[in-house]
Amino acid sequence: MSKSTTQLLEKMDQEDQEKVSYFMSLLLSQSKYSALQKEISLRRKEIRQGKSLTHKEIWNELHV
Repeated sequence: MSKSTTQLLEKMDQEDQEKVSYFMSLLLSQSKYSALQKEISLRRKEIRQGKSLTHKEIWNELHV
């Protein structure tokens, strides 16, 4: 989420935050987002295990 989106959510009352959260969960459950959700879940596991790329590795992969 962008910083402005986060700031907007913080200004909403609890009921509206829950509505937005519910709507987002519906969107993410759609099949077109399932691959992204699986990738995010996999990356979270990798990060917890310390398997993340360093800044240098990222730039090397981009050949920059």
